[in-house]
Amino acid sequence: MATNVSASIGYYFADLRDPRLDRTKLHKLLDILVIAICAIICSADSWEDVEDFGNAKLKWFKTILELPNGIPSHDTFGRLFARLDPQQFETCFLGWTTAVSGTLSGQVIAMDGKVLRRSHDKGIGKAAIDMVSAWASANSLVLGQVKVDDKSNEIVTTQACHPERAFFASEGSPTALREILHRWKNASGSE
Repeated sequence: MATNVSASIGYYFADLRDPRLDRTKLHKLLDILVIAICAIICSADSWEDVEDFGNAKLKWFKTILELPNGIPSHDTFGRLFARLDPQQFETCFLGWTTAVSGTLSGQVIAMDGKVLRRSHDKGIGKAAIDMVSAWASANSLVLGQVKVDDKSNEIVTTQACHPERAFFASEGSPTALREILHRWKNASGSE
């Protein structure tokens, strides 16, 4: 990636399709995305938390966003994110995080496997969801998460998907991470 390419969130999310009807757009898509991403980075756990964060930081957000109708409601955040194309959002988000993390060379990317609490349903025989996350330690930023097969883990998944890059963290390559995340999806059957 060229060093003069912008790491601006607007640059990487410019092609994200806005699922809303033109007549219902009271808030700019980029405004909603920036507020949500900032809030979630700062530990927001619900759309109500995202709205509260936006209102608490309104003065600062006004210096970087347009906000023609103020901070969107939690319902607006929820409706928009429920209708966004997840693959398209992931592509934009990974592009942006790759650009941001690419500003630091040789960083450590930690791999962590977790079982999502309360994601199972014994009544219908649904097992808990197993996830593997890639974490940029220097940036304190999750670069990606992928659902993996049951009984798998971060080491097995990394080796199975890309054996020659099982220890890619030492490479510090955002491209290697993107390739591995893509291969995880294909290997685990995630959509």
